[in-house]
Amino acid sequence: MAAICVFCASSTTLEQRWLDLAEETGRALAGRGHILVSGGGCVGMMGAVVDGARSAGGRTLGIIPQRLMDLEVADLASDELVVTADMSSRKNLMVERSDAFITLPGGLGTLDELFEVWTTATLAVHRKPMVLLDPDGFYDGLWTWLGGLVDNKFVRPAALEMILIARTVPEAVDQIEAALAA
Repeated sequence: MAAICVFCASSTTLEQRWLDLAEETGRALAGRGHILVSGGGCVGMMGAVVDGARSAGGRTLGIIPQRLMDLEVADLASDELVVTADMSSRKNLMVERSDAFITLPGGLGTLDELFEVWTTATLAVHRKPMVLLDPDGFYDGLWTWLGGLVDNKFVRPAALEMILIARTVPEAVDQIEAALAA
């Protein structure tokens, strides 16, 4: 059993397919006995991923900054809900309390979390597996841009190799489990 952090959007205006993807991710992680670590919210994809995990009998750990707690968007049904002083403390604790990371489609906050975890991995702060769940080519444009950074010597090729790419939820979980077992 591993503690797997899922980064995803908390927007309440998303298409149902994104909510379904998040719920499927939560169910898959719980179904395989993993603990879900989330941003501690109860809305958007973040709410759907914790609902999915709980529907499959999973354990959830939410980590939320006080500012979002004050906005009443906290997942009060979490098995453990940790309130941090700010977003930076939240991200640090998410890295500390997680064994691996899956990033679903999302916006600026999701990208911020992905890049924080990825950057700290390139600096050897941690050696935890990271999977980018990229259904339907959602992140293709980002990946092309990052390839240009490699071509122009701003990013080492090894940095891109640290991220595993999956197109489906089962593939993402399989990749995390294989990387943890290695």
